[in-house]
Amino acid sequence: MKIDVKHIQKRGKAGWRYRRKIPEELRTVLGKREHLVPLGATEEEALKKYPRVHAEAERLLSEAIKRANGPTPTEWGHFRDGITAARKMGFRQDRDFPSLDDVENDKDWQARLKAIENLARTYVPDFDSIKDDDDDNLPDFQPTEADKALARALLLNPNGTPAPTLEDAKRLYLKERVGDDETKQMELERVFKLVVEALGKDRKLASLKREDAKEVRDHMLDGRKASSVDRYLNVVRAVINHAIREFDLAGATNPFMNLEAAPKDRAEPDKDRRRPFTLDEVAAITARIAYHAKTDLRHIWTILNGTGCRLAEVSGLRVSDVNLDHAIPHLTVEWHDDRRIKNKVSRRNVPLIGDALDAAKEAVKAAGNATMLFPAYGRLRGPASASAALGKHVRACVADPKATTHSLRHLMKDRLRLAGVTKSDQDIILGHSSGSVGEDYGGDEVRLAVAGRALEKALGTVSKSVS
Repeated sequence: MKIDVKHIQKRGKAGWRYRRKIPEELRTVLGKREHLVPLGATEEEALKKYPRVHAEAERLLSEAIKRANGPTPTEWGHFRDGITAARKMGFRQDRDFPSLDDVENDKDWQARLKAIENLARTYVPDFDSIKDDDDDNLPDFQPTEADKALARALLLNPNGTPAPTLEDAKRLYLKERVGDDETKQMELERVFKLVVEALGKDRKLASLKREDAKEVRDHMLDGRKASSVDRYLNVVRAVINHAIREFDLAGATNPFMNLEAAPKDRAEPDKDRRRPFTLDEVAAITARIAYHAKTDLRHIWTILNGTGCRLAEVSGLRVSDVNLDHAIPHLTVEWHDDRRIKNKVSRRNVPLIGDALDAAKEAVKAAGNATMLFPAYGRLRGPASASAALGKHVRACVADPKATTHSLRHLMKDRLRLAGVTKSDQDIILGHSSGSVGEDYGGDEVRLAVAGRALEKALGTVSKSVS
């Protein structure tokens, strides 16, 4: 028997494989020229796997086409595109409809009607042969949505402005707030997929009620932790608030405001809370990492332990962010193209002392001419990779799931408290917001000096205070 199926290939002793060339216009989207999948060593095995593999290839190409062409415009999107197209032709929306007496003499209106006529000519070649009173023989044609929107814009959108939907709100937020951040793009898509699942369809923003918001929350809670759902609801709130403001939805309210996955007066289940490491646990993990982990992971762990920084803040450092020649050696945590930070308050200078300073010096030397201090992790999803790698060492020493790499940050908080460091000085080191207007005041040099003294005090006294 000979297999005669599309996109299947025999490769001698290597067996059978699915081989499909990617159309040239989709290669950039998919990042490859061919789609190759092994089908097995035997003909029977190849035939059995083929339907599933072929269906997956079809899905892959279909999604690539959608990504290449961009998302289909919504009703609101067509409306805005029509106005933009009309404006490029020199027609604006800020005018009134002409009265019947003024139509013939209104040059702008006549120009608009002529533009619409020219649009119709692209669909009806013999347009000039149609008589004005021959309505029964008008040709049946279907203009594109874009041309329909342009025609409506030329006629000053007589049906009014369409109501923006949740999808419009999501796309606006994606364009104006998320930008090219792929991690946030994926989070936004993931969250709004759940929203649409809960509501059954895309909904107009003005139609959303409190009961709808609760439906979304309850759907999100199915199989997810309350803390995760609260984070998802924060995203939905931000998107809708942005849309209400930018779409000028006067009088509209956000039904997701003050909606929580679980009441704040109900204690979070103990199993869901992280806890600080003990010093013995830190010592054990540090020893394991010293012998079993790569050098860059050892440096990252040591800097985390000595600064209380977030993992993403350290793994995404550039070499230029490490200031070793300053009177107070320190790291500069700030937003850059290869690493985002949590919020404005997270932008800060963090002193380097003791082992953390030594690790930073070694890391700078090892990085050489590289831009990123830790090239293996200073990339998209690099913090997740670093977390997974360090997590293996943590779990080898500490079985408690409430102890993770982030527990180093909790430990630093305890160290600062036990050393008697004030809340405001703790916030300077950890990048926490105090909620006070005064947190933005003061020079960087003074704040760095204050943070340096606080860290020295915390790391110098903790061994006497914490067991």
